[in-house]
Amino acid sequence: MTMRSQPTARQVRLGSELRKLRQAAGKPAKEVAGLLGSSSTHMSQIEAGSSAISEERLRRLAAHCACTDEELIDALVAMATEHARGWWDEYRGVLPQVNLDVAEAEHHATFLREVVITYVPGLLQTPDYARAVFQYMRPELPQSELAPRVEHRMRRRAVIDGDNPTPYETILHEFALRIRVADRRTSLVQLRQILDQIEQGHVTVRVIPTDQDGFGGADASMMYMGGPLPQLDTGLLDAPTGTMFTNAEAELKRLRTLFRKVEAASLDPTASQDFIHRLTKEL
Repeated sequence: MTMRSQPTARQVRLGSELRKLRQAAGKPAKEVAGLLGSSSTHMSQIEAGSSAISEERLRRLAAHCACTDEELIDALVAMATEHARGWWDEYRGVLPQVNLDVAEAEHHATFLREVVITYVPGLLQTPDYARAVFQYMRPELPQSELAPRVEHRMRRRAVIDGDNPTPYETILHEFALRIRVADRRTSLVQLRQILDQIEQGHVTVRVIPTDQDGFGGADASMMYMGGPLPQLDTGLLDAPTGTMFTNAEAELKRLRTLFRKVEAASLDPTASQDFIHRLTKEL
């Protein structure tokens, strides 16, 4: 079977879940590989996400590892047998792999929760706002890279704009709403875009005012993506080395706790909507 030179984050996640099944059952890789009629090397490649696994082999592996969670097995089979290309694949070789991985993860999420303090979240950005943000990247992006990044970011909005929108809840700081990444018009259009998304009813926005007491999370930044089952949830973090996916339960628990803390410091959705309305009048 053809080796993947650069597996996607979703393919890597499938491999890690299969490794968890094997390890939870106390089965060595060599034993499971023999059962599947494969080699230890190939088994390592499957668990690394660099080689595919068929539905028949996956179900045989789960049975051998005494996994009786049919919902989990079915969810893993769905991940393993996806063959349709997503719109993000059009940007392969044009944008960094992580950009494609984020779009794919959002596409498959059952819900999205995000905390952003210094910028308007990407899923809510207008083209002019996104362009202004990308123009500050270092090293500076040439136009040939800037345009596809903006286009890709706008297409990501399909998850909250489509016929079957994914429930999306975001918390952002007043600072992010007030700072002018470009000019007054860009800021005004951006605020109206957020209000429009709220009024459509499938986006929840909470705002943390600058005069809010008890908010110590100025460095908070995260996205939490719901999976088909809780054990398949995914976290997305901005790290010094770049964007990082995480699925460790301890880390996911930390992200859920962080979201609750930040939520407690924010205005409720109705008050937040009124707050944004007032900002548009100030502009």
